[in-house]
Amino acid sequence: MQTEDESNLSRSKKFIRTPRTWKRKFRDAFAGLRQSVQQQSSYKVHFLFAFLVIITGFLLSLDTIRWSIVIFCIIIVLAGEMFNTAIEELAKAITDQYDESIAKALNIASGAILVLSLGMAVIGFVIFIEALLQLF
Repeated sequence: MQTEDESNLSRSKKFIRTPRTWKRKFRDAFAGLRQSVQQQSSYKVHFLFAFLVIITGFLLSLDTIRWSIVIFCIIIVLAGEMFNTAIEELAKAITDQYDESIAKALNIASGAILVLSLGMAVIGFVIFIEALLQLF
């Protein structure tokens, strides 16, 4: 019969990942990106707005600094959405029953995406308004 420590050790070994090659790491990362896009309708909305922002940037002939900021804002929002999706997936793996703490964590993660999205929208607004004013 196993002691409690031996039982915990054997369970923890199940979760130890073997070292991955760089090729495998990139393959897994691209799989995660694909899963995010396929699973989250909000991710598609972020892509739509990113596309519109990029088109607007071309129309306004943004300079290198403004482009860098716009691209950084897009990347931050998309990465944030992926973190939110990862938290949702972990919550599903933990339990399929309602749990108050998990619900709070999911709400906080969603709130973080809202804060990121609104903050980046304000930055974009400032950049585009300034670029528009320079046209006149």
